[in-house]
Amino acid sequence: SGGTYKFRALRLDHGTFSWSSEATSRKTRILDVVYNASNNELVRTQTLVKSAIVQVDAAPFKAWYQTHYGTELGVKKEKEGDVKVN
Repeated sequence: SGGTYKFRALRLDHGTFSWSSEATSRKTRILDVVYNASNNELVRTQTLVKSAIVQVDAAPFKAWYQTHYGTELGVKKEKEGDVKVN
């Protein structure tokens, strides 16, 4: 019952992902399947299904953040009392 075609992605290694709080989306690599609510076997075999939680490469989003805000993500600020030693 339903459609006449079924498609299967054999090797899915990238996709378009969105950063909703910043209202931007970028094409980036999929690194890992982290969690799947339905079955742990799908996490172990790295199977991508709808609603699976995946880990993606942050580089495109970090580059966008750098150009948009002018500050680098993931860098800790130095305290005023600290002295930098060369």
